[in-house]
Amino acid sequence: MSSLQIILLIIAIGIFTIFFKQLFSGNYPKRGEDFEAKEDSLKEIDINIFSNKDKKAQENSKDTKSRVQELFDIAQKALEDGNNIEAKKALQSLLIIEPNNTDAMRMLAVAYMNMNNYTKAKEVLNNLLQIDANDDLAYTLLANAEHKLGEDENALIHHKKAIELDSTYAKHYYDYANTLYDLGRFDEAKANYQKAYSLDNSLKEAKEMLERIG
Repeated sequence: MSSLQIILLIIAIGIFTIFFKQLFSGNYPKRGEDFEAKEDSLKEIDINIFSNKDKKAQENSKDTKSRVQELFDIAQKALEDGNNIEAKKALQSLLIIEPNNTDAMRMLAVAYMNMNNYTKAKEVLNNLLQIDANDDLAYTLLANAEHKLGEDENALIHHKKAIELDSTYAKHYYDYANTLYDLGRFDEAKANYQKAYSLDNSLKEAKEMLERIG
């Protein structure tokens, strides 16, 4: 046997010795342990994914609320400045984000009424009342829109409904009195102007109407 063959034989014996030693030592990776390790890794990844999703959802929620408030502020400022078209645009954008925002719907109805679009105001208010049937402010606005449209029977019903829902709000009585006055029902109008002024003596318009009726 040549020297080269002896060297190769020694190397082969060494390799087999290491292999069998590792095999019978029990230090090789087991299938179950392998699976558990992978499973733990997956769980950790899944947790990170959900954490990132929750974080992203929270960020989106904050962005949405911020945008809604921004649009609401724009609309409010526009109404105060008499810019009803700008208010309408801002409120319509807001309602795309939050379709059931009753405050925005109420303000949009006011913008339409300021533009003498009473039919559209009525539509918005009816939609609002499907969401919240106890919105007294919506009822009084609806009554005002209906009165402008000549739907006086419905207007009187809705004025009374607004008062029924909040009998302490002076403006409900004042608006009701205005409709009664326009219909020539002066005694009833006077009683409601008096009620409005007794609830809120800063309501100068009610006092002026009382002086006019005499």
